[in-house]
Amino acid sequence: MLVSDLVATSERVAMLSRRVEKIGALTGLLRRLSPEEVPIGVDWLVGRLRQGRLGLRPGMVTEARRAGPAAVEPALTLGEADAVFAEIARASGQGAGGERRAALGGLFARATALERDFFARLLAGEQPQGRLDPIMIEAAARAVGLPAASLRRAVMLADDAAEVAKAALLEGAFGLQRFSLQLLRPVRPMLAQAADDVATALRELRAMALEWKLDGARVQVHKAGGEVRVFSRGLGPVTAAVPEIVEVVRALPVRSVVLDGEALAFRVDGAPHPFQVTMRRFGHAHDAAALRAELPLRALFFDVLHLDGEDLLDRPGSERTAALRQVLDRSLRVPRIELPTAAEAEAFLADALARGHEGVIAKSLAAPYEAGRRGGAWLKVKRARTLDLVVLAAEWGSGQRRGLLSNLHLGARDPKAGGFVLVGKAFKRMTDEMLSWQTRRLLELEIGRDATTVYVRPEVVVEIAFDDVQANPRYPGGVALQFARVRRYRSDKAAEEISTIDEVRAIHADALAREAAERSEAAGRGEDAEEDG
Repeated sequence: MLVSDLVATSERVAMLSRRVEKIGALTGLLRRLSPEEVPIGVDWLVGRLRQGRLGLRPGMVTEARRAGPAAVEPALTLGEADAVFAEIARASGQGAGGERRAALGGLFARATALERDFFARLLAGEQPQGRLDPIMIEAAARAVGLPAASLRRAVMLADDAAEVAKAALLEGAFGLQRFSLQLLRPVRPMLAQAADDVATALRELRAMALEWKLDGARVQVHKAGGEVRVFSRGLGPVTAAVPEIVEVVRALPVRSVVLDGEALAFRVDGAPHPFQVTMRRFGHAHDAAALRAELPLRALFFDVLHLDGEDLLDRPGSERTAALRQVLDRSLRVPRIELPTAAEAEAFLADALARGHEGVIAKSLAAPYEAGRRGGAWLKVKRARTLDLVVLAAEWGSGQRRGLLSNLHLGARDPKAGGFVLVGKAFKRMTDEMLSWQTRRLLELEIGRDATTVYVRPEVVVEIAFDDVQANPRYPGGVALQFARVRRYRSDKAAEEISTIDEVRAIHADALAREAAERSEAAGRGEDAEEDG
């Protein structure tokens, strides 16, 4: 395959907005790779080289990129370029710098301008088309006709989507068999989707359990004989930072176990400390003894992935819970109720919130542990974050919503500059009645339109629920709502009374504080990584 074909696909994936289109583009490319090209192409697409670090200084790459005219017609193949990178990796000893410079210069001399740009980003470890792991897995599964779930499970265990994709493309289902749970090596945690309320969770899951949603540090604890290792949500080793958790798990009467749970610091009144306070325990492993005395941690576990030689990942949730109860007493388990009525579910949520926790998580009793995936088997219900925003425009719907205004453009008030600032879009949680009403009302307020969108006077106020606020340079205010969904229209509220852009930015600032706490944890892993082997 020509390098230009892979570069063109990479650029196309970066430009496409719909996930299904990205998967389709990648699937077509993966099917065209020869067996020899699979390891090269997959690694390049995820932003890495098979050879690892090549010892090239940034200035050397810049020099090669700018030296002489680029090739006009593409002729370079993946195998030829990979051979040059292998040659650069082998260079050593006196004169190695000159050998690397000459080899790189020769490669760039044969490359087109687009190929030069791609190689420069590749050598810098960048992914021009964004993080491809989930899309790569879906595309590889489609390319070889395997269930995507089987590849996702392998990724959960291997923590390397590229290696799983290569195994599937080269060996099919047989290649996936070598990815299994290994004690003392972390697997990606299972994640939860958002639900607006417990009634929605009951309707979608039916046979389910409810657990407190704790605002702590996610931990995965492995025990193999007398050795215990603890890993963070990001799979980094944090064993040295949490000696009290290590002691508890080491004392369990089991030979081997893998537990999933949360570590929290509690106040003297029994309420949990804020997340940022708990995360202080993870940023300075060398101060673990002093911090333990000042800010003791307690682990509460909600799942078990392995027990005494048997992997439980594929067991239904009810069986994993039964195994967890055999291993841990109540004081080490997250509080839980099973098969609640609607009234019991609401009371359980109210109790969790009253105790200072984030909310509850509804879990299917039949689902396996789908690690690394934010599937519908776990649904989180938190105290709803909402903002009152104004509708600035709406896009025409498609499919069953054809002929109706569907995707709302949402604005927050800007008290300093005046007017409104776009902060997100929402099309979820709309009933047929709501869609019909908003189409009629917004057309009455129309001030202009293009092929897909109707722009309106900013008069209609809508209450929006959302998960978080993220930085987004494409939005005028620099921030955008994540997973926005419509709660209700506010006929009782005027546009002058809606939430401000400053409120939205304050929510984002809080998210940044959380990220800083997590980065502090990561920065303190140097000693841990050494101790954890």
